[in-house]
Amino acid sequence: MRSKLFVPGGRPDLFAKAYASAADAVSFDLEDAVLEEGKATARADVATFVATRQRNGKRVIVRVNAPGTPHFDADLAAIVGAGPDLINVPKLESAQQVQAVAAALEKSGPGPCAPRLLLNIETPRGLRAAAEIAAAHPRVAGLQLGLGDLFEAQGIRRDDPANVHAAMFAVAMAAAEAGVWACDGAHPDFRDPAAFEREARMAQGLGFVGKSCIHPRQVEWAHAVFTPDEQALAWARRVVAAAAEARAQSRGAFAVDGRMVDPPYLRRAERLLAQAGEP
Repeated sequence: MRSKLFVPGGRPDLFAKAYASAADAVSFDLEDAVLEEGKATARADVATFVATRQRNGKRVIVRVNAPGTPHFDADLAAIVGAGPDLINVPKLESAQQVQAVAAALEKSGPGPCAPRLLLNIETPRGLRAAAEIAAAHPRVAGLQLGLGDLFEAQGIRRDDPANVHAAMFAVAMAAAEAGVWACDGAHPDFRDPAAFEREARMAQGLGFVGKSCIHPRQVEWAHAVFTPDEQALAWARRVVAAAAEARAQSRGAFAVDGRMVDPPYLRRAERLLAQAGEP
């Protein structure tokens, strides 16, 4: 999921266009992008579109309102049965909250076919508890970092790479410990490809699978960063082929390009090939 394009839940005129875009995933937003008086209408419109979409291989995500708000239960009741791939839950701060969300999800959805969870890390407490949040329930698929919420209210400068790296690293390690993936949040300025790229390259270097986008033009920028280049793919193919040969010869260790390769490098190679859609 190199790119995840947000679509305001209150703009049904944009749904089909976003779904037909080049983004790997579309995230319909019922939270920040919808005014209070429009929540019920947006919820119904998103549920209808998601339920009746022509499946095209694109991952469908719905960001619901946070647990504890008046809209959370109604969002789940309307959305889960429509068949999204992921439910994106904001403002989570503890494993107990995640477990409550998972229980509510299972009550609202069709048992084991219910969507999995993408959990936002976007508060100081949530960042501190990120590892416990990621490991709280088997339905958790990934973590998403929200730098806007995390930084702005605290007066933390986002243009300082050290601040961004610290938050990204914490989320990356939390996701890795739980065996789930991490997705970077959105950059708010869709007119600044250089700033988007700086954040995206830092996220890519920390193992994030992709970056959220708030404008279709950012999708191309995300793909340019998170699509493995041919040199990296060629290395990954050599590693996987050498691993297969070593297994066939009952050898545990092997070398590629003059360097010893062990399981972590093999997993990295397999991940690169999976990102490129190669078996």
